[in-house]
Amino acid sequence: MTGFGSSTAEDDRLSVQAEIRTVNNRYLKISTRYPDFYAKLGSQIEKQLRSSITRGTVNLTLKINHLDRTSDYLLDEEVVKQYWEQLKNITQACHLPLPDDLNSLLSLPGAVLDNDSKSHTPESDWPLIEKALREALEDLTEFRKKEGESAQADLLASNQIICEQLKIVKEIAPRVVTNYRDRLHQRLSDLLQDQEVDLDSDSLIREVSLFADRSDINEELSRLDCHLEQFDTILNGSTSQGKKLEFLVQEMFREINTIGSKANDVEISHAVIEMKLAVEKIRENVQNVE
Repeated sequence: MTGFGSSTAEDDRLSVQAEIRTVNNRYLKISTRYPDFYAKLGSQIEKQLRSSITRGTVNLTLKINHLDRTSDYLLDEEVVKQYWEQLKNITQACHLPLPDDLNSLLSLPGAVLDNDSKSHTPESDWPLIEKALREALEDLTEFRKKEGESAQADLLASNQIICEQLKIVKEIAPRVVTNYRDRLHQRLSDLLQDQEVDLDSDSLIREVSLFADRSDINEELSRLDCHLEQFDTILNGSTSQGKKLEFLVQEMFREINTIGSKANDVEISHAVIEMKLAVEKIRENVQNVE
């Protein structure tokens, strides 16, 4: 399901901006972007994403900025003094003037210490990152909830179409065998009327019985009823059931297809076409439902 969520979390030293974008996908595919320094947090980040998202292509971007970089470095005064004394000795020996600034000294090894590596680590920054990520997921969930409500309305409408067409099939089904018997009787009577041959009622009954057995769709109608009821229950539930809905759609299509194959009736065939169109629309939407 498509969606977008973002959040920014800050303290006196760090700013973390999290952006999450999702697009439709039957499966869960996660892509993340954040500074290499935080690579060891990858499993924790992915775990948090998976706890909230079960389907879709997920793209996460974490932008992490240090608000006060000056506190990340310390000047080693003793080392700088030693460098300065050595520089003085060299300049005096070579009769050269001392430099106007300390830039050259500060670039020498050990003059400036990376205090950041001691004061903060990926683990120490995790609480703030987790906060930004959690709030971005909450924002994403709210966005996807609105889209989900729209998808639910479409699914319920398609489900209602199937229910209405199923009702038509149930009304027609009991008449299918009777209509076949009447048509067969009339056809045979027309063929035999000039042949001076009596119509064998036993043969007619046997043929109609075979047709009734072949065209019996009561079991399919009953199972389709159950699938539709279960589909409606799941759709109105509060938990993620996308894969279960997908399975039910497959079963619904199988039953509808069998009804169309066995019924041997024009009106039922028309109803079956309408049901298949509705199921196909459901199938497309269900693939994006968690």
